[in-house]
Amino acid sequence: MLRRLLLRTWAIAQKEVVHIQRDPQILAFALGMPVILILIFGYGVSFDVERVPLVLVDQDQTTSSRQLVDKFTASDTFRVIARRRSPEEVETLFRSQTAKAALIIPRGYERQLRRGERADAQLLLDGADNTTASIALGYASAVSLAASQAELTKLLGPLKPTLSVRSRVFFNPGLRSAIFLVPGLMVLILVMIAVMLTALTVAREYERGSMEQLFATPVGRLEVILGKLVPYFFIGLVQVLLVLTLGVTLFDVPVNGSLLLLFGVSSLFILAMLMQGLLISVVTRNQMVASMVATITTFLPALLLSGFVFPVENMPLMLRGIAAVLPARYFVRSLGAILLRGNGIDVLWPDMLALGAFFLIFLALATKKFKRTVA
Repeated sequence: MLRRLLLRTWAIAQKEVVHIQRDPQILAFALGMPVILILIFGYGVSFDVERVPLVLVDQDQTTSSRQLVDKFTASDTFRVIARRRSPEEVETLFRSQTAKAALIIPRGYERQLRRGERADAQLLLDGADNTTASIALGYASAVSLAASQAELTKLLGPLKPTLSVRSRVFFNPGLRSAIFLVPGLMVLILVMIAVMLTALTVAREYERGSMEQLFATPVGRLEVILGKLVPYFFIGLVQVLLVLTLGVTLFDVPVNGSLLLLFGVSSLFILAMLMQGLLISVVTRNQMVASMVATITTFLPALLLSGFVFPVENMPLMLRGIAAVLPARYFVRSLGAILLRGNGIDVLWPDMLALGAFFLIFLALATKKFKRTVA
């Protein structure tokens, strides 16, 4: 029985390989698209805030005001793009999106410092770009704190600190967004391409009329489903290897865990996604409808609810419930654990169990919905 199942599944798999060979666009899409997407997203998407356009309004024009400006521009966070005489001129630059920040130093700044009084300086930020404004505000707060400590030291002499806090960032010491983004991009790419590939395979058979010939053979529903799954599974493994290689070579993504475990988890995720695509194809029986359903059910959920961009823990209860039934949620967590933290199977087994369960559920649903009729 098992031998017959394997032989028939292998025969269907060989038939699907022939279809892929006759349509080279499938291979071009499956292997070329991951490279294009990782390059576009890897280089184009970044949460690192650098060279924020800064307008300088220095009305004091003293040594102390210039020192404050130097502190703000010492790193790559701010870049002075214009100097103005009055704060009223700043709003025009904000509205034209020429500048995103403005440092205003009023007259009397140095005089107040020398008297030991509180000296005020104002930082204006363009709140339309919330991410840039939040990070720039944090950096500005650190600069102002350092400047205040320097002025206190001038007035009172060296002070012995009563509290010393030393921070250390694990797994991503440089806080580089590429190290965070590339594993999530791997999930996004595999979700879109894996589901799209198999979402069209059964629907294509129905539209071309070749499904009738398949029904004339003794091949069962499970054998058809598994046979169509096999070639795309190996294509998915090649996609993982491509994306991982690009991530390591181009973006210095670390691989702190086991490569064998990484490909094991990736295999479970690929199987789950391919089965989701086959389920869509079996239910819709139409390539256009299947492609639309595949796009709707993959890209946005994987982007918004997987934990790739937004923490799932901060979402409302209903969205957390939806995220709990998405395979991408568990794969994002597993990739971060393997690549960045170097965790083993003792930590990853719940996610692997969830991915295996998704595959079996999708397999059962696809087999049940796959009717040996063309009507």
